[in-house]
Amino acid sequence: MPGGRLTQQERQQIALGLADGLAYAEIARRLDRPTSTVTREVMRNGGPTAYRADAAQRATGHRAQRRHQPAAAPRDPQAAAAAEQPYGRDAAEVRAYEESFTGVLMASGMNRMSAQVLGRLLLSDAEGVTAAELVQHLGVSPASVSKAVAFLEEQGLVRRERDERRRDRYFVDSDVWYESTMASARANTRLAETAREGVGVLGAGTPAAVRLENVARFLDFISESITRAAEQARDILHVQPPTRAPEGEGD
Repeated sequence: MPGGRLTQQERQQIALGLADGLAYAEIARRLDRPTSTVTREVMRNGGPTAYRADAAQRATGHRAQRRHQPAAAPRDPQAAAAAEQPYGRDAAEVRAYEESFTGVLMASGMNRMSAQVLGRLLLSDAEGVTAAELVQHLGVSPASVSKAVAFLEEQGLVRRERDERRRDRYFVDSDVWYESTMASARANTRLAETAREGVGVLGAGTPAAVRLENVARFLDFISESITRAAEQARDILHVQPPTRAPEGEGD
């Protein structure tokens, strides 16, 4: 598998793949590159609808030049704190991973802003994140954050609480994934029931009715399997790892 930076030709192939509606995984397969490489490349250069090979090539060159320049001193202590990463993490690597994670959420059908907000909440070590912190981290407007949070709340993916300063803080609970999985199972059950109703309408034994009955049986099996697996695995979401102090603490 090739390594190193993407070439101009590879970026052109990525652009063509996006124009053809190919998934990141398929583009990566054709380039013999990891899917994460293609995802990061697209997300840091405008996203799937705005990606341009020439612009991405120039932006990569500019980023490389900045990396080789001495870092400018932060203007204030807050800027310095924002640049630091806990647990000895590499800031650029974390940011690239966040972009990659956002891309995967978008590929699952979530809009970009909601994916960015959910990704940030999932990757934060803090006990909840405020709207102001989301605005600052993502570089977007408060209205965009508010709309994204409202959508995520409707989906049951995010909850909010008021802190002592009467600010809303947003959280992603571990049980979100259990609830989301169960919601998917319930949706499959409803679809199976609706498909089975069609059998009576279309006439048992007719080609269309047979098709609907098979769909209903398939969805029944999937729904039951998902529910059983989710119930069995739910405790996994609450396993607590050994406490790890940030590097530099407790020395």
